[in-house]
Amino acid sequence: MTLKLTNLVALFLLALVAGVFWGTSFTLTGSIETFSPAEFIHIGKTIIANVAWPMRILMPACILFMLLSAWLYPEKKSPGFFLNVAACLLIIVTLLITLLVEVPIDNQIKTWTAETIPSDWGAIRERWQYFHTARTFVSLASFGSMAIAIIFPKSKN
Repeated sequence: MTLKLTNLVALFLLALVAGVFWGTSFTLTGSIETFSPAEFIHIGKTIIANVAWPMRILMPACILFMLLSAWLYPEKKSPGFFLNVAACLLIIVTLLITLLVEVPIDNQIKTWTAETIPSDWGAIRERWQYFHTARTFVSLASFGSMAIAIIFPKSKN
């Protein structure tokens, strides 16, 4: 029962984390180049304000439950266990992309106004978009790995 509950919570939290990234990617990046500097700054600041604090809680809780799920995994030499571990590693890569690339860019955007936006803001936007897309797909790969590990927990021996 503990394993099932841990898996459910881990997968639910992971769906929320990946969903935040996918939702932003799906709704924003297709048209991000069309935004004026003022629109980009406004949308960026709004998204940052909406997700910064919740993700500070959601992401660590997700990683904690995913690691617990791997630790409790019953068959340590099964493909499911290795998929579970891969899911943990992938979500940690997602966290690293967030902390090392995305958050520093967000911190720059938070200081901008339409009058003070840097001349290379387009390049900064492209860097944000590239790493956001990478982070989104890494988080989706993590979700897929975790889901398969939970759905097919035992090896076919």
